[in-house]
Amino acid sequence: MRTTHFAAAMLAGAALAAIAPAAFAQDTAPAAADTAAETGDAIVVTAERRQENIMSVPVSVAVMKPELLHNLQAAGADTLLSLAGRVPSLNVESTTGRIFPRFYIRGLGNIDFYLGASQPVSVIQDDVVMEHVVLKSNPAFDIAQVEVLRGPQGSLFGRNTTAGIVKFDTAQPTATWQGQGSASWGSRNAINVDAGVGGPLTSDGRISFRLSGLYQHRDNWINNTYTGVSDDGTKPGNNVMGGFNERDVRLQLLVQPTETLSLRVSGHYRDYDGSASIFYRGSIQKGTHTVPENLDLTNVAYDEGGNNPQAYKTKGVSLKAVQDFGGATLTSITAYEASHGSSRGDTDGGAAANFGGAGYGESRGVLRSLNQWSQELRLASPDAARFKWQFGGIYFDSRDYTEFDQRAYFLTSNALGTTPNPNNWVLLHNVNTSWAVFGQASYDLTEKLRFTAGARLSNDTKTTSLLKTADTVGGVVTFPSTAPRTVRLSDTQPSFDASLLYRANSDLSFFARVARGFRGPTIQGRSAVFNSAFTTANSEKNTSWEAGVKSAWLDNAVTFNLTGFYYTVTDIQLNGNDSNGSGVLFNADKAVGYGAEAELGLRPATNLRFDIGVSVLHTEVKDSNVYAQAGSAGGVLSETVLNPVKQVGANYFAQINGNPLPNAPKFNLNISGRYDLPLSDDFKAFVGGDFNLQGYTMYVPYKTVEYTSNGNYELGAKAGVAWGRYELAVFARNLTDKRNLIGVIDTSNYRAGIYNDPRTIGVSLSGSFR
Repeated sequence: MRTTHFAAAMLAGAALAAIAPAAFAQDTAPAAADTAAETGDAIVVTAERRQENIMSVPVSVAVMKPELLHNLQAAGADTLLSLAGRVPSLNVESTTGRIFPRFYIRGLGNIDFYLGASQPVSVIQDDVVMEHVVLKSNPAFDIAQVEVLRGPQGSLFGRNTTAGIVKFDTAQPTATWQGQGSASWGSRNAINVDAGVGGPLTSDGRISFRLSGLYQHRDNWINNTYTGVSDDGTKPGNNVMGGFNERDVRLQLLVQPTETLSLRVSGHYRDYDGSASIFYRGSIQKGTHTVPENLDLTNVAYDEGGNNPQAYKTKGVSLKAVQDFGGATLTSITAYEASHGSSRGDTDGGAAANFGGAGYGESRGVLRSLNQWSQELRLASPDAARFKWQFGGIYFDSRDYTEFDQRAYFLTSNALGTTPNPNNWVLLHNVNTSWAVFGQASYDLTEKLRFTAGARLSNDTKTTSLLKTADTVGGVVTFPSTAPRTVRLSDTQPSFDASLLYRANSDLSFFARVARGFRGPTIQGRSAVFNSAFTTANSEKNTSWEAGVKSAWLDNAVTFNLTGFYYTVTDIQLNGNDSNGSGVLFNADKAVGYGAEAELGLRPATNLRFDIGVSVLHTEVKDSNVYAQAGSAGGVLSETVLNPVKQVGANYFAQINGNPLPNAPKFNLNISGRYDLPLSDDFKAFVGGDFNLQGYTMYVPYKTVEYTSNGNYELGAKAGVAWGRYELAVFARNLTDKRNLIGVIDTSNYRAGIYNDPRTIGVSLSGSFR
């Protein structure tokens, strides 16, 4: 197996070498790390479904450089999860491995790990909304630009956008030959190859293509040391968890039969297998949130979970047709996505025999099939008009069959030493349909002042049906006889936004914006596996106010953006399933949040640059009648709860009124820098680094001493040589080998934590041509 991975890395290196002569032919080509902002060109974004200078967009939008993505990806890291904190007010985390990232913007997200969960942050790849949580995990590769749109975006993007959007635009087919590639190797045999190449297929350039690929691998590096009796056949051994294989390919074909018509067909395929999240039982000590100094991430003792296997396959195809009529442009986007796979894990993070005979057991989720298709039509006026408008509609349909099983495990004094409870098993059918009509218009009141307003009417309908229970695995699900086996929720709500943009000059603009977003009702079907009726939550609505300044000075040698915001989410959807295995879903009356985000870019010298981002945030739940279940065992709280609690039987419930939202850091700071030392006209050495620091963060809805972090940080470094458009470097991720608690599960007395990856050191080669 190692030989195969080494051959893949060597092949990538050969591919880069093969395209090198084309790059050397361009004497004035900038280094591979150059970006629009660094060459004095305007940064162009599509935050309002048009290509516009970022200075002219009345939205708080951050643009992430492909260079940063490559740096984060070099160690084989999940690019999406590694985005956490790299943009002010953006957080990303997962307690279900690489297959289920959960996004938060300005503190708004969803800690639910149910496969049918909705999130208030939309992920859009090449104009296609990725609604299902598995589709949101599609990795980013051969990327042209990443935009993070903060705040409700309901007017133009209508799928659950109460918090914002993470928008990925891939490199597109071109009429001239262009390509890029990066390959790296690091600790634990971490391999990353990200490449794309494209060009014309006809002499007139009317038909062109882009072929892109991603290959990632890491060896298993975590040992299962448990040698006792396992009721599900879990085998101990060395290096049985922690690795992964990621194989992705995308092919795009652009056809321009006339000067006014373009057709872009895109197809992609993903084949992933690896380990689900690794929980470390007992790693969180009661009465403290300090990570133990002797925590050993290379060893666990699992008696269930089959060593946490996880595997998914995903495919999709889309057609984007654009017809320019002169006075207006019609855009049609038709897309289909499909996926299937499974994830299994020892969710209590350790063998029951090592913890007094009690164990939560294992969980397994299977997405038997997912089929999503969407159709959007949009008609827009020319971009350069004083009065600009666009309107359209979208229809969305997602259907899946999902199964869950849950095994409990308790030690007794029988001959084998164990008595497992049989699995609880359920099969669910989820259907989510949505339609919307929308429109937006802007008018230049003066040469410097622009007013923009938009509105959208959206319907969101969800249906969950319990098809089977127990089946052939000996389950004991006793679904309440009085509970409906099919639940359907539907709601139709308006969204809107209005903004003013004052462009003082080409280097300075001010904006103010009010917006309302809508997230449809939600059904928690996983409750059935715990013998409970489905839990539901009504629609939530977010009204946001923000104002800011955008500036760029001295040919972009200095850039500074600052935004302040305040929002109120009514009927906010909250989830307590990280503290209650049944996955309870509920509404609170409201939550408020306010704060600021700032981005500063500095180029004090031609060969030196810094990028600094910071966000500060206050969030607060406002509902004195809402309680979340806290972890307990034998009638005793498992953690130090700082909220008022009430006891119901052996269970405890904590009042969450006044609490911050989960996974909403009070502040975040990220700094990156690079210094280039010219050695000749076309050859230079460089050194760079990045640093990220996260403030106080709660991981569950109720306040505890244990399930928090404060001061998590990571440091990365990179040094090497660059010539033309090429770069050879050594790198380190998590240079100080810092241990950060990044996720928890607190059912009963397990106090199991998830931690960041240990230090990775490696070498990388990257380049491009055009």
